[in-house]
Amino acid sequence: RPIMTTRKKLPAHEKGSGNIFADLGLPNAEEHQLKAALVVQLKRLIAERELTQTAAAKLIEMKQPDLSKLLRGDFRLVSVEKLMRMLTAFNQDVEITLKPHRKRGEAGRITLISAAT
Repeated sequence: RPIMTTRKKLPAHEKGSGNIFADLGLPNAEEHQLKAALVVQLKRLIAERELTQTAAAKLIEMKQPDLSKLLRGDFRLVSVEKLMRMLTAFNQDVEITLKPHRKRGEAGRITLISAAT
């Protein structure tokens, strides 16, 4: 007997821009997006090394309660620069590349590209 599958119709929606912070109309959306991407990498590195939050906080010179808040999405505690320094504490190289935006007349954008590990 063939299995019948039914496709559910999606509710009315809009396609996102790729930046949830911009879609929500938040100020400094690109900065929030970059911080979120950097925190994702930080979480990945902590998990790969099987570190406790206490051990990870010591490595990056941060108090454990503050690291906990950061890992839960409270980005107000740190700058992009501080997040990059945290990643270097995990033996990661952080490279910043500047290049002309592809479309003239449009503002440039900030993106994070993580190298395969």
